[in-house]
Amino acid sequence: MAAMRHAVFPGGARIRPQLCLAVARACGEDAPELTDAAAVAIELLHCASLVHDDMPCFDDADTRRGQPTVHKVYGEPLALLTGDALIVMAYQALARAGVKHPMRLAGLLQTVCDGTGAPDGIVAGQAWECESRVDLGQYQRAKTGALFVASTCAGAQAAGADPAGWRALGECLGEAYQVADDIRDVMLQADQLGKPCGQDAHHGRPSAAADLGLLGAIDHFRGLMKSAVDSLPECPSRGAMRHLVLQESERLIPQSTCDRIEREHHVMTLASL
Repeated sequence: MAAMRHAVFPGGARIRPQLCLAVARACGEDAPELTDAAAVAIELLHCASLVHDDMPCFDDADTRRGQPTVHKVYGEPLALLTGDALIVMAYQALARAGVKHPMRLAGLLQTVCDGTGAPDGIVAGQAWECESRVDLGQYQRAKTGALFVASTCAGAQAAGADPAGWRALGECLGEAYQVADDIRDVMLQADQLGKPCGQDAHHGRPSAAADLGLLGAIDHFRGLMKSAVDSLPECPSRGAMRHLVLQESERLIPQSTCDRIEREHHVMTLASL
């Protein structure tokens, strides 16, 4: 239990559960206990994936969220079991809350399973890292995008709404988040990231920054965030949702950072002429 707590706290940005909660509110939330359970389940599954991702068989990372990784503190066997236990706990949370809303539970379970399992969820995304050649888009959709899609769709389903209209938001944000992670992996130091930097190059992973160049990756990120805003369905809280998306965009890649990179690129271009 101590290892599980270490994996979940201190938390990161909690953007996935925030999205789930925000979409549920936008859809006229009428079962807050079910919404909370869906958000909790998604965050626990995300934390479980990080524990496994950090283990020696994958990244062998020393730090996560600014603290030693679970396997560094508790050892590999307990780290493996911690990830397993967090996955089970996620579905326990859904099962408890779903007793009062059985008609919504089946759809929620399917959405969450699709976002975390195979062939298109985060488990598949992790598996793609074991391959020598990977399609960047397919990898990003599974490794990061799938759980964002689950977050937005689960929020709608918890409120008894059709999730179809919210899928595009999750897709755009998920891909944007992965592109931002690729950019930050190149630009920032480990103490700024809260985890080791330069991991994509070190492990030979697919990366938007490597494929598109830093400036191209930033342009792609901006386009994805614009698409995320444009995809928002009409609803009373569309303005609040738009603010949340723009706020997250600034947190991931601040405008000042984009401007600095563009200036440096311009200077380097002139110097090469």
